[in-house]
Amino acid sequence: MPTVAFVDGVKIQFYPDEHPPPHFHAVFAEFVAQICIDPPKVLRGSLPQSKLNTVLTWTAGNRDGLMRAWAAIEAGRKPEKLA
Repeated sequence: MPTVAFVDGVKIQFYPDEHPPPHFHAVFAEFVAQICIDPPKVLRGSLPQSKLNTVLTWTAGNRDGLMRAWAAIEAGRKPEKLA
């Protein structure tokens, strides 16, 4: 499961063999949430509210890079790191 970014201590990861809609996994301590890329929203799981707000804002600003990472995973390639 490649980690493409850290956002305020939250790991942003993509898992191989994923399913639509395009999403990533946000991991912080014992919390895990699946976050839809467009529109940014929680599909499953949870994060502390302050972390969730930060991740959703970051997602909106990094949509293109996240979609490239999703496409790379679907094609069996390693995604690029995001800032």
